[in-house]
Amino acid sequence: MTMNTFEINKMTTTERLETMEAIWDSLVRDETEIGMPDWHRDVLDERRLRIERGEAKCFSLNK
Repeated sequence: MTMNTFEINKMTTTERLETMEAIWDSLVRDETEIGMPDWHRDVLDERRLRIERGEAKCFSLNK
């Protein structure tokens, strides 16, 4: 299925959000193909090190 901007603009906001969700779900299933960018891995590694050294703490979003 091919969509262009004109067709997307004709959709309701709900339809566009549902389409985006479907696209996102399909990308998540294929995440091993996409991989993590090096800069993102570097950020996560640095955060993990700061936690291990006691320089940072993790907080739950539920708190």
